[in-house]
Amino acid sequence: MPELPEVELARQVLADALGREVRDVDDHDDWVCRPHAPGDIAAALRGGKLTEAHRRGKTLWCETENADGEPGPNLGLHLGMAGQLRFAGRSGPPGPRRFRGRDEKPEWFRFGLTFADGEQLRLFDTRRLSRVRLDPDLDALGPDAGEVSRTDFRTRVGRGRAPVKARLLDQSVLAGIGNLLADETLWQAAVSPARPVHELTADELTDLHKALRKSLRAAIKHGGVHTGEIIGHRRAGDHCPRCGAEMAHGTVGGRSTWWCTKEQA
Repeated sequence: MPELPEVELARQVLADALGREVRDVDDHDDWVCRPHAPGDIAAALRGGKLTEAHRRGKTLWCETENADGEPGPNLGLHLGMAGQLRFAGRSGPPGPRRFRGRDEKPEWFRFGLTFADGEQLRLFDTRRLSRVRLDPDLDALGPDAGEVSRTDFRTRVGRGRAPVKARLLDQSVLAGIGNLLADETLWQAAVSPARPVHELTADELTDLHKALRKSLRAAIKHGGVHTGEIIGHRRAGDHCPRCGAEMAHGTVGGRSTWWCTKEQA
């Protein structure tokens, strides 16, 4: 599942497409575009423009205006497991090189907008797990993990008795943290993923907030959460790149989890 950094890279591509008149819409895929029938999204967007690109956590949406300049519906775009947005030669997130050019199948393009200037914004997804919908519901999401203040972070994450990793993964607490980013952040802060949040001190929560911000900045800069410092060492027999101790594996909050046996004991 894409995490906040991947969705931010997609948002940056989406932002490049703003302000252009929508000439045509390809919304033929009734699974990706559910519950809308083919033609519904086209009717809502054709002749209008995309005006603002937004993201909260893993959720991406774009404000629109109609042909008369009045506000239109929000266009929600969810990347699923392997989706990409493509526009003017850019892909967000970058994705595997094997799915570019002549090896791509036409049916992997699940949704698209063609603009009056001839450019196209297209949703590419080999697994058909992406989603396009009008006016997506954001009410269940907590604040964006990249924008939450230190004080709000400490209040939200430090409340309750859940393991800290499970708390970080709860999208109603913070939006945008997935399994890899949680492991990277906890490793950066040297905090055990299984530690109950009520045991964390204010200083430890502050350090965890700093580690999250650092991990997010690095992942966005380098192309996604898979580029994190600990991610390549999340495998049997590998060792912590910081202290050399063996990596451990288990399940925390129902998710596969890796940690350093020395620094995150």
